[in-house]
Amino acid sequence: MAEEIRRQKSYLPDEPLTSVYFGGGTPSLLTDQELDLLLSETAANFSLDQKAEITLEANPDDLDTATILRLLRAGINRLSIGIQTFDDEMLLFLNRAHTGEQAMNAVRNAQEIGITNLSLDLIYALPAPDHSRLLLDLEKLQSLHTQHLSAYCLTIEPETAFGKWVAQDKMQPVNEEFAAAQFEITVRSLTDAGYEQYEISNFARDNQYSRHNSAYWQRKPYLGIGPSAHSFNGHNRQFNVSNNNQYLAAMEAGTSPATVELLTAEDQVNEYLLTGLRTKWGCHLDVLDQLSEGRFREIHRSTVKELVARGWMQVTDGVLFVTDAGKLFADRISSDLFLA
Repeated sequence: MAEEIRRQKSYLPDEPLTSVYFGGGTPSLLTDQELDLLLSETAANFSLDQKAEITLEANPDDLDTATILRLLRAGINRLSIGIQTFDDEMLLFLNRAHTGEQAMNAVRNAQEIGITNLSLDLIYALPAPDHSRLLLDLEKLQSLHTQHLSAYCLTIEPETAFGKWVAQDKMQPVNEEFAAAQFEITVRSLTDAGYEQYEISNFARDNQYSRHNSAYWQRKPYLGIGPSAHSFNGHNRQFNVSNNNQYLAAMEAGTSPATVELLTAEDQVNEYLLTGLRTKWGCHLDVLDQLSEGRFREIHRSTVKELVARGWMQVTDGVLFVTDAGKLFADRISSDLFLA
């Protein structure tokens, strides 16, 4: 990975990096030496903003005092912690290794040690007879006073354990109305607690938006390093082979582990709609016209009017926004505006 950083130094524009993100897999397994190597190579090959957000994803059971201290010493200044729920029975059901108490302690320890920029993950629409567990989860999340929260709806894919349980009638899929109600409860509760819903699944206090995710949503260039990593430079996307052995073999042979995909005008418009409409910043009609070579407004003038009339979308100063009523249907709205 250090070698790939060196090879890819010309991929990004010559501007200071505002975010470095260790995510996917279990990056908390990295040793001090490995973290130091990757961060030093990044600093040696790219200009790094002095106030760059350097995030590492971790599970609560990884974050004992010694681990938090070594992450802080290595230069990590933000943690994204996968709490999911504080309910011990549900954590077992989700096959998570931590308990609710461990999750609370991990957050408090990080805050006391000095990593105060924290993002916590919550999963809603978990199987339940009512909303009491979600309300308790939200109460505990808010008691920790972190700057950033992410709330994701449980999705069940066919090839996962949950998908197989549903197929075998061992588990009932969550009713869509129940999931929608849980989404609305989550948004209302976090808004009342002073969080801004700046993206459909993401909430922040005091403008502490995730710089990294915000860059994705606003079409800023990014470079991914390692197996399965994706990159985007404004014109094309590339994605590394996901197989570890094949990745290592390509690096050792001096060849690229990445497949390059040249994005068509349709691809760029559709991706911008899919991400941008989920955020508080919306999608600029001028950008959509630029990406589509002047076709977007001509093709979708009537569709936009229909979505506005339905109350799902608004247009302000040349920017398309999804309304609060439309947030439950954001993906459908995006697809209605896609270019074929």
